[in-house]
Amino acid sequence: MADTAGAVNGNSSKPLTPYHSLFSQLLSWKNPRNSAIAYVSVVATIIAVRYLNLFSWTLSLSWMILATTVAAEVAGKLVLSNGLASQFRPRQYYTLSRDTFERLVSDAHGLINFFLIESQRIIFVENVGVSAAACVVAFISGLLIKVLPYWVLAIVGTSIAFFAPLIYSKNQEFIDEQLKTAADAINAQTAQVRDAAQKQADHLAAVGKQYAGDYTEKVQEILRGHNLAPGAAKKSPEFPSPPTEEPKATEPAVPQEPIHA
Repeated sequence: MADTAGAVNGNSSKPLTPYHSLFSQLLSWKNPRNSAIAYVSVVATIIAVRYLNLFSWTLSLSWMILATTVAAEVAGKLVLSNGLASQFRPRQYYTLSRDTFERLVSDAHGLINFFLIESQRIIFVENVGVSAAACVVAFISGLLIKVLPYWVLAIVGTSIAFFAPLIYSKNQEFIDEQLKTAADAINAQTAQVRDAAQKQADHLAAVGKQYAGDYTEKVQEILRGHNLAPGAAKKSPEFPSPPTEEPKATEPAVPQEPIHA
């Protein structure tokens, strides 16, 4: 269980499922014969599903077989007093063994896990290039599905999946060189834009700092002028000085008597 968990989490270099190594070998054309057979089989299956009514053929074949066996059985009993179809009846009917069933279930389980793991690796961007390619493919498929039938789009997708790795392996040096050139050009443009943005930000910061200093100086001048304005300072109230000598008592005035002649 630990090895499986490590593989699923991407901590192991071993294939995540047997189908990872299988599809890797088929799509990389390490064995051209097997890859060609797989491609032809997939395309033939798509065309057969499109042009052949397999369900109708299955029903037709079923009633023909049943009609033949029933007629042979009835005719044998009427003529030979012994059915013909029963003569070919096996002594033991065929059954699916437990080992075979478990092997089929294991294969189906591995195939389902393959698609689940790969979809999660693409969604969570384990490989940026693969996720970007999947995004482009999904976008183009959404556009093509409006003008192309499903089976044509399936054949196109299958052809791209099989032949794109083959073309890359045959022209790996040239493709890698072109990709490196494109990456260098993109990095150069990105660096140029980054430098221009940094210079613009520095210029704006310097201008803002200059304006802030000017406004601060003007505010300080206004405050200093307001403090030095005449009459701005409040004068302390003036009170009379207290007397230093004791008050003298005044003599009452004596009224003068009138003089009579």
